[in-house]
Amino acid sequence: MQLEDQHFDIWQEVKGQLEMQLEHNTFQEIFESVDSIFKVKNNYIYLIVDNEFIKKRIEMLYLPRMNRELQRHVEEKHEYRLITREQAENALAQEKAFSISSPDEMATKSQIYHQANLNPTYTFNNFVVGNSNRLAYTSSIKVADQPGIVANPLYIFGDVGLGKTHLMQSVGNYVLEGDINKRVLYVKADQFVEDYVRYAAKKKFNEFNKIYRDVDVLLVDDIQFLAKKEKSQEEFFKLFEQLHNQQKQIVITSDRKASDLKDIMNRLTSRFAWGVTVDINRPDLEHRIKILEKKLMAETSETDLVPHHVMEYIASVFDNNVRELEGALKRVMFYCTAFNYDFTIETVESALENLIKPKQNSKDIIKDKIQNCLSVVSEYYNITTTDLTSKKRKRMYLFPRQVAMYLIKDLYALPYKRIGGYFSGRDHSTVMHSVEKISSDLQVDSDVKKDVEKLKQKCGENS
Repeated sequence: MQLEDQHFDIWQEVKGQLEMQLEHNTFQEIFESVDSIFKVKNNYIYLIVDNEFIKKRIEMLYLPRMNRELQRHVEEKHEYRLITREQAENALAQEKAFSISSPDEMATKSQIYHQANLNPTYTFNNFVVGNSNRLAYTSSIKVADQPGIVANPLYIFGDVGLGKTHLMQSVGNYVLEGDINKRVLYVKADQFVEDYVRYAAKKKFNEFNKIYRDVDVLLVDDIQFLAKKEKSQEEFFKLFEQLHNQQKQIVITSDRKASDLKDIMNRLTSRFAWGVTVDINRPDLEHRIKILEKKLMAETSETDLVPHHVMEYIASVFDNNVRELEGALKRVMFYCTAFNYDFTIETVESALENLIKPKQNSKDIIKDKIQNCLSVVSEYYNITTTDLTSKKRKRMYLFPRQVAMYLIKDLYALPYKRIGGYFSGRDHSTVMHSVEKISSDLQVDSDVKKDVEKLKQKCGENS
């Protein structure tokens, strides 16, 4: 049985459930004529509806319900998408036109129209928004809604594993959801270089241009990999100029802002600044917990499977990279379910033992450095080390203690629970909130920032 046939049978099951749930007139008006699948691609099942009015009405009121029902019938996650009968006919007409082209032309056009290289799970719906990425998220939404008009190019930069690729591909998926006939192409910069070298060696420049220039939206990931590739830079410059002049949307990601790119020609980097530049930073604790909660919902229907204090602990340990954060949760879930362990701090520490490593390999060296740091902080604030590490809650001890906890976490990347051991056995949540408080103070209080910088130097570490 072909894939479309299988999903047609499933749709009949889903449709039957809708018929039982909805009023008779409502079902007849909206769903009675929805009886065809246009295609199944990238885990999207495209249903044909009569017109734009019905399409919008289903999307607004019934699509989440349809997708929930669909998940009961498929092992791998799929989602329904809608296409009007007119859009489907236009797409079929284009495919018919392709069929009379030469084999090379047909292969090229097929790559353009049907291989956007997008991950279907990268959508705006499952992108977790926080203070660190709100501007990038909002800008991407606006670009996806009005490609080529609002910000062209959109340049997104930030460290590895913070969601740049997810956000970029969300733009492409959003555009395709709105119009299946749009031509969207996602490519990594190093793949662009490989393609150019391969086609140039065979002098097949027309085929190369068909792939990259005949698009509505071009998404280029990790543009820094164009460094030192002079001929590829020249080709990308010409591509950029043509697409920009035609108001075709360009989205670019990088690990640094355009002005900091090395070994890429200035006339190219200057054009990256023509549109809007946004950055993505490391998520704060609250944001990291939200990311874990979203990931948990994607992994299991038991959303209370992992207690909140355990999620908080994982978020406190993995504070640098969203990818590592999500990977840690998956490891914990596998470990606890495989061995039928309860989700406790102790079992989590066991599951993540090989991932939680201090920056230094020697615990003795770390211990000596921490003792030195405690002495430095005590002397700086004119209190004793005993008072600094005690459970006394006077203001004269509380603030220096928070600073000391922050320094130890920042300089030596120890787990919060271990840091708490140096402060009369305080629990991980106390240390975590102290670190987050000083982190916030650093953003708004210049005196705190000066104190911390001086203390880092006195601890023998560069700020």
